Amino acid sequence: MAEMIQVSKTEEGTRLLRWFLRRYPSMPQREFYKLCRGGQIRVNSSRARGQEILRAGDVVRVPPTLASYACTQCKKTESGVRFSLADLESLRRCIIHNDDDIVVFNKPAGLAVQGGTGIRKSVDKMAAALFPYDKVALVHRLDRETSGVLVVAKNQRAAQVLANEFQTKSAHKEYLALLNGDVSPDHGVIDNYMVKGQVFDNPARINNGTGQRPQRAITEYRVLSTAGGHLSWVLFSPKTGRTHQLRIHSALNLNAPIVGDELYGRDKYIDGALGSVLATNNLFLLAYKLTFQHPSTGKTMTLRAPIPDFMRPVIKFLEFKLP
Repeated sequence: MAEMIQVSKTEEGTRLLRWFLRRYPSMPQREFYKLCRGGQIRVNSSRARGQEILRAGDVVRVPPTLASYACTQCKKTESGVRFSLADLESLRRCIIHNDDDIVVFNKPAGLAVQGGTGIRKSVDKMAAALFPYDKVALVHRLDRETSGVLVVAKNQRAAQVLANEFQTKSAHKEYLALLNGDVSPDHGVIDNYMVKGQVFDNPARINNGTGQRPQRAITEYRVLSTAGGHLSWVLFSPKTGRTHQLRIHSALNLNAPIVGDELYGRDKYIDGALGSVLATNNLFLLAYKLTFQHPSTGKTMTLRAPIPDFMRPVIKFLEFKLP
């Protein structure tokens, strides 16, 4: 008996052929088109040609003959998911772009990108649950405390192309941050070396006893606005991707840690209304904009993340603008 499957919100925009190949990867395309011509595959009871663009809520008729081509590994992955529907829906609402090759999230602060010991929720595992018929792979990362644009590949080829873009620095990243202090000069380039949360201008000065190889860290910055000598609204363009690079450069090189940074920051008491709006445990660092080439089309894509809810009242109060 034929199976009737409803297209989910995350599958919207997928071509019918691609939709079938995800679910039945060993199915020959010639058989797919033969079934279409014979009226065995239908969308909303209408005959299909194979190149239809699916919309959420569409009902696809799947003939029983395709059961042998089903993605058994995908079914195992899907059945092993330990996330609630509410968890997956919350991540789905964070999607700012989705196609056959990539999904782009506006990652919320506090959500880990990669799973590990003691981490129950992470983008990689939840994305795999959202897209059980794709081979989800991380191609870059954000700190757990950082919010903003995060690109995830949905197949091996896309993962390879995107990973190369990030490794060769052809992908361009911009971050917005609220710094606790007055930054001077108001623009420049920070170029030094990092080891274990410390910075060094000369790698020869680094004690070899650290056991770690010094890594060059380069960050361009520009102050967009200031508030009474207390706060600086800064645009960062990192040219390397070291762990906590922007947080360390802000605190140790600019002498103005990112607001909410409990690891590298220091307390500066700000009273009155300004102090009250800053009363938050969140890190005021946003992966604001990402520019890269689409792994299949080669088209240049620029995606932006909106200011997160915890930052919005502060930025509004200070009358800061986006770049």
